[in-house]
Amino acid sequence: MLSLALAGKPNAGKSTFYTAATMAEVDIGNYPFTTIDPNRGISYARTVCPCTDRDTRCDSDNCRAGKRYVPVELYDVAGLVPGAHEGRGLGNQFLDELTNADAIIHVVDASGGTNEEGEPVDIGEHDPVEDVDFIEREMDQWLASIISRNWEDIERQSRAPDFDIDDSLAEMLTGVGATEADIALVLRELSYPADPRQWEDEHRTELASLLREQTKPMITIANKADIAPDGNIERLRQAAETVIPATAEGELALRRGSEAELIDYDPGDSEFTIDDAVSDDQRAGLEQIQSVITEYGGTGVQEAINTVVYDVLDRITAYPVENETRWTDGQDRMLPDAFLLHSGSTPKDLAYAVHSDIGEGYLHAIDARAGRRISDSHELAEGDVIKIVSTN
Repeated sequence: MLSLALAGKPNAGKSTFYTAATMAEVDIGNYPFTTIDPNRGISYARTVCPCTDRDTRCDSDNCRAGKRYVPVELYDVAGLVPGAHEGRGLGNQFLDELTNADAIIHVVDASGGTNEEGEPVDIGEHDPVEDVDFIEREMDQWLASIISRNWEDIERQSRAPDFDIDDSLAEMLTGVGATEADIALVLRELSYPADPRQWEDEHRTELASLLREQTKPMITIANKADIAPDGNIERLRQAAETVIPATAEGELALRRGSEAELIDYDPGDSEFTIDDAVSDDQRAGLEQIQSVITEYGGTGVQEAINTVVYDVLDRITAYPVENETRWTDGQDRMLPDAFLLHSGSTPKDLAYAVHSDIGEGYLHAIDARAGRRISDSHELAEGDVIKIVSTN
């Protein structure tokens, strides 16, 4: 399962975002380090279910009238303050928790209502643009310190006749979530001396930065967009590559209103209907949230998950079935399972995602939409429904 981490300084709204995205109860407070131990839960990427191409809807609990929700892991860790890579605040714990994340959602307080330490200040007093590069800078310095501390081992290994710097770095950096393929890609972009004993600090620093970019892609959430001063959202968009305006509090209110059957809303919808039973105050609050949704196309929470999964991590959703005609499994359930695969994945990759035994016994696959056998090298596309034929 994909693992996404929520990062940011304290009190930027990470825990509210986490609660809205997972509906798991956590402490939400207006003070730094509300979160100490990481919260882990399940959120969902939203896509169009293939059942919309059939006469009936599927049997999955994760499908709502053709809106398919595919599970991903989401976790919220302690807030980051300046100097975290040196252990300030809960920095080391925070950075260690990021090692297994596939991507990072950086939550920024777009309202400027919290300073760099995460302490409340007047709205607009702090410039949120200053927070944009903050996480990347701390992570780069943290990784650089790990590399520097272990560099003597690399130098010692380099004396061996069969020394390979790719292998040595991969062995060193596996613990921070880097693979051999990641190391190889990063070294191709880096200009460096062949002899590790000739490396300077600048080489190790650049290695750390490239490694962070490769292994921990990041988007920025301009949270509290509903109360952000004029111009803040646009300036954030100019400061970061991918910025999504959001109101985590608004999304949380909608999810709770939906659970209470006061509104008709599915995560990611661009509008909702309000039940006649709501009070005047509730209606006013909901209408204010609707105005934010109208301006930005949503609350930003679902868009953030989708952007990371489908755009940044370049995943597709594929649906394995046993009956290619009815699109059902062995219990006659229609499209019960959905898997997030790397773009470019083949039917055999899907087989292994279902179960290693299915992958090992793989024989061939059938495109259930077209009703024909497909080649082993066929690249799957978003929404493909595939029958795997296996000896297991």
